[in-house]
Amino acid sequence: MADVNALPQQRSFGQTLRPDAWWLQPLAVFLGFSAFIVYSTWAAFHPLYNGNCAYWFNGGGANYLSPFFSPEIFGISPHAWFGKPSWWPHWLIFSGAFFVLWGPGGFRFTCYYYRGAYYKAFWADPSNCAVGEPRKSYLGEKYFPLIIQNVHRYFMYLAVIFILVLARDAWDGYWFVENGVKHFGIGIGSLVLTLNVIFLSCYTFGCHSLRHLIGGFLNAPSKHPACAKSYSCVSCLNKRHMMWAWISLFWVGFTDVYVRLCAMGIWHDIRIIS
Repeated sequence: MADVNALPQQRSFGQTLRPDAWWLQPLAVFLGFSAFIVYSTWAAFHPLYNGNCAYWFNGGGANYLSPFFSPEIFGISPHAWFGKPSWWPHWLIFSGAFFVLWGPGGFRFTCYYYRGAYYKAFWADPSNCAVGEPRKSYLGEKYFPLIIQNVHRYFMYLAVIFILVLARDAWDGYWFVENGVKHFGIGIGSLVLTLNVIFLSCYTFGCHSLRHLIGGFLNAPSKHPACAKSYSCVSCLNKRHMMWAWISLFWVGFTDVYVRLCAMGIWHDIRIIS
């Protein structure tokens, strides 16, 4: 007689009773992540075009800086705090993005939503709900290297600082210099940089860690009106955390593409208000 209390036999890799195309979502996530990782890596290693800065556009008096290079701690554009460091190895490509991308990259890599997404898409852990995994055991995130995911809350603090820096870059994008005079204007690039800050803010300020920091630790948030209101706002963004994660990921990449192609002379930045 079969033991009714026995656990069902573990499914083999890819085995499932699901009749739907369960593999589409992890495949889309895999392709989306891979495309962004490949492009952002390429962009970081290509800060120049024909010897000129490819991540900053000043044509027509514009002032657009790619978010991949902001804040520009070391670089060659007027935004740079310092120039190329003397200690940089001469045989290694120099790029200001090397000093920047680790911050927002670490925030996204340790994000609660992204973990679940790339665990499924890259590690098949599992490939999808009710689908067999390629492994027999589960270690969780209590051991190295996945225990490092716990630093997400600290990357969140950095991400907020990045939002403030990018907001300043967007503001600078509304000021054009012509004939030595700075004046307010609006170009397509101004709007691209502004939307980038908006989308990144919706993603960052909907973070699970920020939600807990603001009011999630309280047993009765209603007794703390300021915390309750902030908690409600963060929760509203958190409900669409996946949507904002993908929109902001796409748009931050597109922002670099826009600034780069304008700097290369391939795209022409249209001035809406001179």
